[in-house]
Order: sequence, then structure tokens, then C-alpha cells
Amino acid sequence: METKKTPFYENHILNKAKMVDFAGFKMPIQYAGIVPEHRKVRKKVGLFDVSHMGEFVVKGPGAFDFIQKMTTNDVSKLQPYRIQYSSMCYDDGGIVDDLLVYRFPDHYMMVVNASNLNKDFQWLESHKPSSGVDLINRSDEIGLLALQGPKAQSLLRKLTPANLDDLNYYWCLENEVAGEKMIISRTGYTGEDGFELYMPGEIGPKIWGAIMEAGVDYEIEPIGLGARDTLRLEMCYALYGNDIDQSTHPFEANMGWIVKLEKGNFTGREALIDKKTAGIKRKLVAFELKERGFPRQHYKIFHNGNEVGEVTSGTFSPSLNKGIGMGYVPKELSSIDNPIQIQIRDNLLEAVIVAPPFWKKSSHK
Repeated sequence: METKKTPFYENHILNKAKMVDFAGFKMPIQYAGIVPEHRKVRKKVGLFDVSHMGEFVVKGPGAFDFIQKMTTNDVSKLQPYRIQYSSMCYDDGGIVDDLLVYRFPDHYMMVVNASNLNKDFQWLESHKPSSGVDLINRSDEIGLLALQGPKAQSLLRKLTPANLDDLNYYWCLENEVAGEKMIISRTGYTGEDGFELYMPGEIGPKIWGAIMEAGVDYEIEPIGLGARDTLRLEMCYALYGNDIDQSTHPFEANMGWIVKLEKGNFTGREALIDKKTAGIKRKLVAFELKERGFPRQHYKIFHNGNEVGEVTSGTFSPSLNKGIGMGYVPKELSSIDNPIQIQIRDNLLEAVIVAPPFWKKSSHK
């Protein structure tokens, strides 16, 4: 199958991005380098192409009931233009995907992970009622930019008449940016203040150019997927395929807060009730290395010389200047300050379990 290009592909090439194949797309992994890009977002502002994400529009008289059945969070709590973090689960409680649910006055939008796009759509299609629900995959039509960093609002204010001061975290609005209509969403995956801009793909290059030009005074730079990963890990945001997947359930992944068992029936509810009643046997924890090292996914976790788990996500933190990671360990070993060891090649490096997130100076509202 041919690798797709996002609407911003030429912008990446012009900016000398290192391109990689990711989730079926040609995507920029880095431009100037992961560490300087990471620090740019923490201190000022950066622009990400995240057009590889999937967007499904759900409408019709049965849309609410359908999404309420398919997701773990309570969609009845959503006012128009409110956004909700949620998940979809299999019948056994394993995670299909984590996602965002947007409520608009006359429809909903589900934003799913790029690597799960086709799987998620098929899962939803297979559970859709025969009438009353229209499920439309708009992923190929939509360009998506994430403007992230403490200076994001000051920059975007130059390009939109929208009242950004009143746009709170996990809310969105419909307005113009650089004269073009789009969805402006106060969301992101970095821990910093910022916005995600959903637009028709054909206007993407124009909007990229307008943002980069308006951002010169803020020293804006394009940011690749490499820094996006280190930024999200410093916030302990779970990544599907690393920290959560079909073999994990929300309670052990610290996602119990998006499981509303009391809302009524939804897919996976009975299994999740059983898991909560039985109690979790393992837990996703955050750890810091006490020695210099670079933990990676699948590295083994030890406690008192015994293997007890493995790293699900790991990196060298550009903000904290130390090795950090997440992984599952038995619940009885999951306490804060509990010492563990990470096997890196032939060495067991000392580490300690810490309270998430690693980055505690987040600028998001």
C-alpha cells in the first residue's frame, strides 16, 4: 500500500525534515533535532503536523446512544463544543484505542490514533445500528496542525478574531484562522498550552505559512514526531502500542477516571466491573533512573534481582536531564519511592518509582 503524504509534506521538505514512514504516512521525525525541538515547545512555541490522526464524524438521531455505548466515558456530560478524553474497550476490557470525543451542535467527532485508524473504524462499523447513525471517515479530508507552547495563544491571537481568553482547556470553537474557517481546539499532547487546528486539507499549506510567519517574533520552529514523543512521555500520557493496547485495561493503566461504570451499558462494561471488583494485579508506573542511562521499550524491570516487568516507554528527558520511563510492575511494588532496576544491556541501573507527571511546570490552562 502506498505511503500517504499529509497536506504539509512540501513544508517538511522545505524545512529539511528527516522523514520516516509512520502509520501509513510520510512524517517528519525531526528537523533541527529532538532535544532543541523539545525545549522550544517547553519554553516558547512549536508547530506540529499531526494530520495522520483519524477523524470520524458521527451524526443522526442515534449518534449519542451509539457513542455512549462504544466509549467508556460519559458522553452525556458533554455540552456543545466540549471535548472528552475517552477510550473504547473490547468485550474482555482490553483497550481498542484511546481517543477524543468532540460534541458539536448537530454531530460528534471522534479523533483516534493514526496507527489504529482502520481498525477503529471497522470496530465502530461492526457495532453501528442498522439505522439512525451515520459514521463518516473524514481522515483523508482533514489537515491537522498542533500549535504548542507557552507562547501559542499570543501567536494565534494575531491570526484569529476568536476570543481565545475564554477558550478553556478541552473546549473548542469554530472560527477563522488567517481568513479560513476551521475548528480551533484547546488541546494537545505536550503538557504545554496550545491549540489543535482542524482544517480542510487543501488550505493546509497556506495556514502553515501564516502561522510560521506570525511566529517569527516568538522564534517558532516546526517540531517532529520525535519531540512529540519525549514531550508526551514527560507528561506520562499513555501511547497506544506502547503503554496501552488490547492486553491492557484502563484501571491498570491509570485510566480508571475515564471509565464511568455508573452511566449504564457500554461495550466492555461487565468485564471492567469484574476487573475492578477483583482488584488490579499490576500497575503502570513512572520511574526515573538514578544513574545515567537511556531506557527503551521492552527493557526489563527488576526488583531485588528478580524480573518483575518491562519498560513500555522510555527516553532521556531533555527537560530533566535524566532517563525516564513507564512500565507495568506488580501492584505491591508500585508505591512511590520504591526502588527498582532497569536492565540496559548487561547492566542493572538503579531507578526509583516517582509520582507522575515528570514535568510539573505545565503551561496548559
